[in-house]
Amino acid sequence: MPRKWFFFALGLLVHAALPMRAQQQQPWATVAQALGRAGEERDGVYRVAFPRSDLRVKVGSVSVRAGLALTSWAAFQKHSQGAMVMGDLVLAAAEVAPVVSGLAEGGVEITAVHNHLLGEQPRVMYIHFHGHGDAAVLARTLRGALARTGTPLGTPRASSAAGPAGGLDLERLSSLLGHRGAVRSGAVAFGMPRAEKITGGGAELGPRMGLGTVINFQAEGSGAVTTGDFVLIAGEVQSVIRALRDQRIEVTALHNHMLDEQPRLFFLHFWGRGPAEELARGLRAALDLTNHRKP
Repeated sequence: MPRKWFFFALGLLVHAALPMRAQQQQPWATVAQALGRAGEERDGVYRVAFPRSDLRVKVGSVSVRAGLALTSWAAFQKHSQGAMVMGDLVLAAAEVAPVVSGLAEGGVEITAVHNHLLGEQPRVMYIHFHGHGDAAVLARTLRGALARTGTPLGTPRASSAAGPAGGLDLERLSSLLGHRGAVRSGAVAFGMPRAEKITGGGAELGPRMGLGTVINFQAEGSGAVTTGDFVLIAGEVQSVIRALRDQRIEVTALHNHMLDEQPRLFFLHFWGRGPAEELARGLRAALDLTNHRKP
């Protein structure tokens, strides 16, 4: 083959490969574009967070930071229909109806509407959702629903480097809970996935689809407050409630987040206030009663 024809053929191959390469990068590049911000892909799940830094919420004398209990999120994973999305939106009471309408109009299912906290002012509600289809279409539907709220949708400011949050000792809390935590939006956050295989929506679900127990700490005075949710099977619910009550940690909600998951899961939300290490020991006692993955 003449030299010039060789390079011509090579150019055609490279040109043909570009759409294939772009396709391999999908669907998450289109998701980021549709949502207006990038997320993080890990363990087969692409997850995007929307901290509600616009909300000023108090529980008693505690000003709740976004990283403690006020961060909306959406998680995407591949599915036979293209993609699956699940998530949780943090909403002011007046935002619930417009968001439900926006998601429903785009074909995204509402799987739960409920509280996570008790006695907060102003009232905060949480909407869980689930959808299948083209990833970019799902992301545009989510973006449209978020646009009906006060959620900051611009590019978030860079977070501070990992380290103590307001005087909380990340290393010590990680040691007590037996899992590695991270600093996010003014709080120390932990995520512990279940050990079982969990399915829903016709697919095996990754733990970052909202199937891991979440424990968050925020510095408060000389101590801390903690909240989050335990992801439990039915046989674990009562023993975990007893363990939390023994440690004077309040149960604030018990409910579902999904509709067709197997095994059936229950989400138990809690609130505690006191010395950070005491709270961590109490939460560890409850965690040890459940079937979560070892770190």
